[in-house]
Amino acid sequence: MTATSHQPTATSILSEIAAGVGTITLNRPDKMNALTVEMCGELADALSALSADATVRCIVLTGAGKAFCAGADIGLLKDLHERQDQGMGARLVDGCREIYHLMRAAPQPVLCALNGVAAGGGANLALACDLRIAADSARIGQVFAKLGLHPDWGGTYFLPRLVGPAKALELFLSAELVDAARLLELGLVNRVVPAAELADAARAWAGQIASAPPQAVRRAKQAVYRSESSSLDEMLTYELDAQLACFATQDFSEGLAAFLGKREPRFTGR
Repeated sequence: MTATSHQPTATSILSEIAAGVGTITLNRPDKMNALTVEMCGELADALSALSADATVRCIVLTGAGKAFCAGADIGLLKDLHERQDQGMGARLVDGCREIYHLMRAAPQPVLCALNGVAAGGGANLALACDLRIAADSARIGQVFAKLGLHPDWGGTYFLPRLVGPAKALELFLSAELVDAARLLELGLVNRVVPAAELADAARAWAGQIASAPPQAVRRAKQAVYRSESSSLDEMLTYELDAQLACFATQDFSEGLAAFLGKREPRFTGR
């Protein structure tokens, strides 16, 4: 299938759609895909466009070159510090807010294909995704302490929920870059593959997600995040409502027919 392109004005974010999978690539390889204020806006625009596209059933986020994302552009940070420009600094730190709201609200799962180093805000951008597959050469680091800074871009929200408070504090205070094997052991990534196989493996996993019934996928994603602040009884009620809604879909009819006919289902989202 021919890929279609959603190209922002600048080239720091690339976006394309192929076979039901939307791929967003952070595209500043010469700067390790370090983030700027403008880049945050372009990333939000790309996420907004893909999440609103009914043909897209999974979104993949990855980086160009050898790094996923080095966090904030260090040259920009130096300039902001020298000028004591707290306004622009606040915009950079808060640049994740719209991005994360779009990720969570998206009906599609967002899969991070972690192709290399993810540091600082880049680490937390990876952790904000719903799922993560990593190259065996990838590393994630909460490196803020090395610069005398506080964790940002959602690190204090995502990391304790993934590894627990004690381990999260250890990672924040050590500021170490954690290798792929350890990331898998900690549960910070779902899968690790050889670096040369990452693109194909991410595409295959995203394709598997894209072939699933869209309404069931969307409601399952919503349920997982709703459960973080809900009681058991509230989740049982949510599950009942979601199940009844799925029960009424054509996809459920197709799933039943495929199961009984011993064939693969073809879900359409209806």
